[in-house]
Amino acid sequence: MSALQILNGNVIRQISKMVKQIKTGQIVRTVYTSLIAFFLGYLVYSQDTILPLWPTDAVPNRIETDESEILEKGAIQKISYVQYPQIEVYLPSEANSTGKAMLIFPGGGYHILAYDWEGIDIAKFLNSIGIAGIVVKYRLPVSKSLVNNQFVPLQDAQRAMRLTRYMAKTWNINDKKIGIIGFSAGGHLASTLGTHFDEEVYKYVDGADLLSARPDFMALVYPVITFSSSSMHSGSKKALLGDEPDSESITYFSNELQVSEKTPPTILFHAADDKSVSPENSLLFFQALNQKGVAAELHIYPEGGHGFSLATKNPSLSRWTHQLYEWTLRL
Repeated sequence: MSALQILNGNVIRQISKMVKQIKTGQIVRTVYTSLIAFFLGYLVYSQDTILPLWPTDAVPNRIETDESEILEKGAIQKISYVQYPQIEVYLPSEANSTGKAMLIFPGGGYHILAYDWEGIDIAKFLNSIGIAGIVVKYRLPVSKSLVNNQFVPLQDAQRAMRLTRYMAKTWNINDKKIGIIGFSAGGHLASTLGTHFDEEVYKYVDGADLLSARPDFMALVYPVITFSSSSMHSGSKKALLGDEPDSESITYFSNELQVSEKTPPTILFHAADDKSVSPENSLLFFQALNQKGVAAELHIYPEGGHGFSLATKNPSLSRWTHQLYEWTLRL
């Protein structure tokens, strides 16, 4: 990556140490995000910025193990066993910026993150249409460094949204125009955030957590949605909920059952011949949105399979990015 600006671990460790040393309530609530803003001030005009989601000694549901993050390089860059989640921020030029932003959740069946294919490449596309692209490197529930694993991706998603809102002014973003986009299992996490944004799944860390975690709009691309119907993606379900989940967990994470009037406006994209994640997932969510009176748009293409990302080599599928662009213009 060119012009990559990294807020390194030493800085974060210093911030975490300062937080521990400060005992007064109001300062404790604001010091971490205030210091983050200070250290990032000089990065505003950089091409991209990496920001940890949590202070290193306050990552919820994490335990120390000998496990390490793995980066597998190839045609698609894959990340597994994420230990310290982060957001990677790509900003359009100020002249081209629409003020909108989208948090990006790459897929990978809750086992890996297809980090460039459904993350960085998507951020760069969004920049081309004037939208800030913020790639979320979230923790994966198959990691042995976690406890109460099923809620960990949602913790990271909520925190990513709140930190983005906190940094919105610094990044030339309208804090009322922050959406999300998710692919495959990342679509499941995105739809989980879109339906569980107001639930307390972690303890207060700092001032960013006073802000809403509700996305203002949502795009779901060949998403996993349901764990309760025959159309479920069994691999994602097992990774998130384990071998024998109880009925309460299955219902909670079957997001077509969790739609409310507060669920954000949504656009969905799927291929009819997707053999990995049935298009029934998108249909179920679209129907639930309609039943609750939430603005929704659904595009199902005759062919394209699963995991097509930007679909640059498929002329019929590649329309989805233009349709996304046109939809964002109406928001």
